[in-house]
This record gives sequence, structure tokens and C-alpha cells, in this order.
Amino acid sequence: MPGGKRIQKVGIIANIRKDIALECSSGLKKWLQEQGTEVFLDAEIAAALGEKCGLERQTLAARADLLVVLGGDGAMLRASRSVRKFNIPIVGINLGTFGYLTEVNLNEMYPSLERILRGDYSTEERMMLDMEVVRDGQTSCEYTVLNDVVISRGSLTRIIDMETAVDGSYLTTFRADGLIISTPTGSTAYSLSAGGPIVFPSQNVIIVNPICPHTLTNRPIILPSSITINVKVWSEEEGVNVDLDGQESITLKSGDTLIVRKSRYVTTLVSSSNRDYLEILRSKLGWGRLPAINR
Repeated sequence: MPGGKRIQKVGIIANIRKDIALECSSGLKKWLQEQGTEVFLDAEIAAALGEKCGLERQTLAARADLLVVLGGDGAMLRASRSVRKFNIPIVGINLGTFGYLTEVNLNEMYPSLERILRGDYSTEERMMLDMEVVRDGQTSCEYTVLNDVVISRGSLTRIIDMETAVDGSYLTTFRADGLIISTPTGSTAYSLSAGGPIVFPSQNVIIVNPICPHTLTNRPIILPSSITINVKVWSEEEGVNVDLDGQESITLKSGDTLIVRKSRYVTTLVSSSNRDYLEILRSKLGWGRLPAINR
């Protein structure tokens, strides 16, 4: 969707584990201030730069018009979850490798931000998922993710049984190494490696993809986002986990039920005017390149 709003206040978040992120954050802050833009630093990056003006992410998101994330997809996933309640536009500057979510490259940072500051940008909303774990009839924890919810057997040697229902109707019991429940954004993450389909991020669907299923007819299935998925986990051994966006993990007990549904929150990404999703796929996946064969 078109943006059009001039940006006057910018928040900066960075992956401080990348050395270049500190240098880029300092340079970006100075450049933004030269443009007459008010700048807020995330508390973590401010401390790393020796500044005392850092803000907690929720406070930063409440004050800023735009969030700039310096890092890779991991930094974008963490940022999206922490500021999800504020619906603030996020632009990612790619300091990582693949960068599906951080579509602005470092050498494009200043020209791209110059256009964005004057209101020359568009945004796209990315669907998120809410997940809760029900244990002994009580909700034990709740999370929101942008990419995926993954049930995995961890270090177990045996496969696990996952009794799956859709809107209360029994679907099947997956006997597999795990189960991926993914958004369209997450379709190019773990789900893709597990043989799942690539889904345009603008689609409102949920992908259910078993990992190495015992029954070969258990294939990925694409479901409408209006449904609720219940997965009851059965295992003779302890050690089954549920991983959230690949960054947080919860240990499950046999008999736990996961409830997954479309979240009321979305992640709003600033989209580049000179790059479409097909170009991103070609670039990140290497499609269309000639094989490097010496003739």
C-alpha cells in the first residue's frame, strides 16, 4: 500500500553482534540528524556506542514514525515481535547473508532513506501468527511470530506423534520428526528447506508442513488464515520442543496442545520501489544463473 507520510522521527535498532552495525548506526544517526530528523536509539545499541539516550524498544516504537533495523533477517524477526503492537513501518538494512526481510542493501542505505524520509515509499503488511501452549487445561504460555512455529523432536531418536485438527475437525496424526506451521513470510525459511511451497507474502494463508514424515502421503498443506490449528503432541520421551521464529524455544510435555491462529497484529514493512518479490527470489535463491561449468 502507498505510504506518503513524511518521516520526522526515526528509531534505530541494530544487531550489535555484527561489528559493522556499530559503525553504521553511528554514521546513520549523524546523517539523519543532518537531515533534520529526530533520532532515537535502541537501548542496546546506545549502550554499545557509549550513549545514555537509549530507549526500550516499545518506547522507541511509540515515539518514532519509522524503525530502521541494521542486521539480517534475525534482527528483523526480533524487532517485529517486540514492536508488533505499534504497527510502525520497518525498513531493514541488510548486513547479513540472505536478507529476505532486509531488502535494502548497505550501499543503497542513504539514497533509499532519503526517498523514504520525504514520503516516497510504500508499505506492505505481513501476517503474523499467535501461538499458545495448553497444558492440563490451562494456557501455560503465549507468543506471536512472523515466520513460523516449529514442533521438533530435538535430540530425541524417535519420531513424535502430532494429532492435528483444523477448526475442531480432525485432519490427521503426523508421525514425523516435527511439524512447521508457517506464515507466507516464513515460507522461504525452514519450511522451504523441508520441501514446503514458496507463497507470496501478500497472501493470507497458513502452511502446515511435516518434517520427514513417516507416511509419505503426508505432504505440506496450505490452509486459509481464518482457521485455528490445534496440535496435540504425544511422545514416549521428554525433549520435544516448540521453536518460535527459530529464536526462542519451549520444552513441551506429552499431551500438550498447541493452538495456532492468525494474529490480529501485523508487521508493516517498507517496500523498495525498485525491487519486486520475484526479483528478491531470483537474487536470494540464485534462480536464472548459468551453471559455473568450465567448457
